[in-house]
Amino acid sequence: MNVKDKKFIKSFGINLKRLRKEANLSQENLANDADVPLSQIGRIERGEINTTISTVNALAKALKVEPSELFMFNKKTK
Repeated sequence: MNVKDKKFIKSFGINLKRLRKEANLSQENLANDADVPLSQIGRIERGEINTTISTVNALAKALKVEPSELFMFNKKTK
């Protein structure tokens, strides 16, 4: 994985964490609502893994946002 990909994945995770906190959800609540393993939520938020589009969709539904909002991080995470 190249540096740009790593930065993108890290920024995605930071944005996910921001949206989760804005929704007043713990990682555990988000994991349960999205039917995603708790450990995976932490790894996504830390930018350790490149998640699937189906997981992105499940996270968006649990956060009550459009999936595209999870990718709106260029200015918010710098």
